[in-house]
Amino acid sequence: MKRIALFPGTFDPITIGHINLIERAMHLYDEIVIGIGHNSTKSTLFSLEQRENWIKDIFKNQPKVRVQAYEGLTVAFCEEIGALYILRGLRNMSDFDYEKNIAQMNKLVNPNIETIFLMCDPAYTPISSSVVRDLIRNGGDASPYLPAGVNYRQG
Repeated sequence: MKRIALFPGTFDPITIGHINLIERAMHLYDEIVIGIGHNSTKSTLFSLEQRENWIKDIFKNQPKVRVQAYEGLTVAFCEEIGALYILRGLRNMSDFDYEKNIAQMNKLVNPNIETIFLMCDPAYTPISSSVVRDLIRNGGDASPYLPAGVNYRQG
């Protein structure tokens, strides 16, 4: 049986922290699906198409990674793509508390899907898409926190 993991998020934008997590998880799974989820509580800075294109370009030479947008319940999307694992990164205890609650609810909805937590490397602890978006919105240089090829400057 193929070991498929879903790495869900809005990836608005994808950061070097996300990349680090995906690269570290690649040896654990036969395939990692980067699922760009629609979160009704978040307003995005970049279009779905732009985020999807960035991720496809970043992983174009990695056959174990694919990207797909989805709406609705994450566990329902897992069922759709045959994923038995949800991959989540943890930077701190706040992340853990938040992610633990979601993981437990997902387990109630579908007991066959396991959430796997990976601690982020210490160098990436302060990096989040939210912080990077704030930098961008306020004219800061976000390039040190973004993978090569993610051009966030408009115009």
